[in-house]
Amino acid sequence: MSKKGRVTGIGGIFFKTNDPDQTKEWYKTNLGLNTDAYGTTFEWRDANDADKKGHTQWSPFKSDTKYFNPSPKEFMINYRVENIEALIEQLKANGVTILDELETFDYGKFIHILDADNNKVELWEPNDPKYDEIVEGRTS
Repeated sequence: MSKKGRVTGIGGIFFKTNDPDQTKEWYKTNLGLNTDAYGTTFEWRDANDADKKGHTQWSPFKSDTKYFNPSPKEFMINYRVENIEALIEQLKANGVTILDELETFDYGKFIHILDADNNKVELWEPNDPKYDEIVEGRTS
């Protein structure tokens, strides 16, 4: 029996701003974020396994970015998922708009969809061997 795909957490918050560098500097100066070219990455530990690390990305984008298209919204949320292929099949069966093909990188698999309010949503299955072992142990 195949495992059902599902969201496991938030992988990132992405939003539009007129000046991403100024925004990153403001957050660095005023809120202590350790920013880089992409924004900042928050590292956290799994509540059930302190050896398991996770990351959530925070990134300001230029206000004229096309990355959020076709959504006209000022933000996009990235959700961490497990078993992305099964989740894609579930979404297709439910008539969800899938915007592109599944992409695979050394750090994980990604696909973009539209939610019921036409917000572009990024789904990400991290490529982390420890993460994969934990998911397999929990669902098998």
